[in-house]
Amino acid sequence: MSIQKQQHIDSKRLLILASMTAAVFVLYSWRFFQMQVLEGYIYQDRAQETAQRSEPVFAQRGQIFDRFYDEPLATNRNSFTITVIPADLPQGRQEEVITAVAELFNRDPAFVLDRYRTTARGRFQPVEIVGNLSLREITALAENIQSFPGVSWYSKPERVYPFGELTANLVGYVGDITTQELQVLFNEGYTATAVIGKIGAEQQYDQVLRGTDGRRFRLFDAQGRRVGDDERIIPPVQGSNLVLTIDRSLQKLAQEALGPRIGSVVVMRPYNGEILAMVTYPRFDPNRFIGPGSSVEVQRLSRDQRSPFLNRPVQSSASPASTFKIVMSTAVLEEKAFPVEEEINCTGQFPYGNRVFNDWLEYGHGPVNLASALAQSCNIYYYTMGTSRLTVDQIIDHSYRLGLGSPTGIDISGESSGLVPSPAWKEQFRNARWVGGDTVNLSIGQGFLQVTPLQMAVMVSTIVNNGITYRPHILRETRDPVTGNVITRTQPEVIRDAELSGGTLRDIRAHMRKVITDGTARVVITTNSVDVAGKTGTGQIGVEEHYHSWFVAYAPHGENVPVEDTIAVVVMVDAVNEWEWWAPKAANIIIHGYFRGLDYEETVIDLRRGPRPLWYM
Repeated sequence: MSIQKQQHIDSKRLLILASMTAAVFVLYSWRFFQMQVLEGYIYQDRAQETAQRSEPVFAQRGQIFDRFYDEPLATNRNSFTITVIPADLPQGRQEEVITAVAELFNRDPAFVLDRYRTTARGRFQPVEIVGNLSLREITALAENIQSFPGVSWYSKPERVYPFGELTANLVGYVGDITTQELQVLFNEGYTATAVIGKIGAEQQYDQVLRGTDGRRFRLFDAQGRRVGDDERIIPPVQGSNLVLTIDRSLQKLAQEALGPRIGSVVVMRPYNGEILAMVTYPRFDPNRFIGPGSSVEVQRLSRDQRSPFLNRPVQSSASPASTFKIVMSTAVLEEKAFPVEEEINCTGQFPYGNRVFNDWLEYGHGPVNLASALAQSCNIYYYTMGTSRLTVDQIIDHSYRLGLGSPTGIDISGESSGLVPSPAWKEQFRNARWVGGDTVNLSIGQGFLQVTPLQMAVMVSTIVNNGITYRPHILRETRDPVTGNVITRTQPEVIRDAELSGGTLRDIRAHMRKVITDGTARVVITTNSVDVAGKTGTGQIGVEEHYHSWFVAYAPHGENVPVEDTIAVVVMVDAVNEWEWWAPKAANIIIHGYFRGLDYEETVIDLRRGPRPLWYM
């Protein structure tokens, strides 16, 4: 090949190479221009997004009030929560930093580390490790922040309960959401940092109380330093306030009347189902579940064999004993099973089958009719009615009519349904047939029969309210947290008509009054503030000198008394206590104090001055 031809080929190659280089240069120049000028704002936004971090702005949880809407039963105070972002923690020193934070605030390092491991959801998501801190404690951290790389904090409201244990079983308490709870509630907007109600109104109305958290967005550089002063905030929406039906003064009176005795008190309005007081013992103080040691306190109370978390009026059941004779009397009257004035001679013993069943009074009550049998609580009369004048199905039917054997539907979780036993139930669950002794026991409220104190309050309310049963409830209304305006108001809800005649109900009320004037409760119901009608009950549990003490009542009694002025009162004192026959004694104090507008101490003093002085205190 000639030299001239070779030079021509080389020149052509150089030209192609130069053209390609120029094309690449032009292409890159255009792309650079496009990125810097035409699309610069896009990459600026992306850069900002990369450097942008957010933190929650927690909504104030709605407050909870009693019926007078003056002082909160549950409210909030400012507190701070320590957070870490896993990506910002020094590599290989994560546990060291978290342990140092725990020790600074006197927290258990093992617990804090476990919380970190179980709640971390990503390298750039803040993880709460220590909560419920004061401004003074946060200041101590801020002064030494260089020792805690990757650690930050934000404000998070803390729940407090100004009245402590007074309404704890009704109001409940809140706590950090657990992993199990989050799995159930995640699709309802809950997050790993959520605080939720655990029991009571806090749990039942959590969605109403919790509000909606906001968000704060800020810019940081690669070293985690704040860039500029600009921030963007999505404001939180505060939760609504709850107004309960509870009268806290009556709640306190009932609590002190029951005293340190394992048991329950329920006070409700028959005409609309409002719960005015609901007391349980033992109790707990929800304020002890705040701050250091709260989880230990919850565990300690959970192991307490007396079950302080058990809301006994709703969640505990027992045999109603002789208070069930109200149901039996109703059945006798409504079914016309036996002439009301006809007498049965009570000798103290009732032979039936191959057994002899005894009355509580060794030598019996002598001749008794329906009214005197209820007043004197004669077992022999009711044994006779149950075994020869009424059928088991009729007893069961009237039990259900008066609200036993099924949940009342109150707006508190975990309600017990109690038990009205039947031959079919015994065969299915006890693998045994129903025998005559089962009917004898059922006739005086013993045996397999189980009721809650709330069910007994509903039973009394149904009798007072002419056979109509309203659903018991603790929520009166919800209110706007800013204006205080009513958002919703609970409307009374009829859940049952007992379909009892007016004559039956009037007679039962009159017979319940006779229990107070001429019967078992005469010596102990000494109040002269109003006329009381009721029934005592002493439940056997098979242990000598240990009995359940019951008293169910309403006041004022009188056919011309407006039902709106009437309250139903039930007191149950468990057999684990020393026997004091305390239920009617406590009810005497509660009824007298409520209608006189007195506190516990004033009530006791006033009863001592009465025409029938208080002899048992």
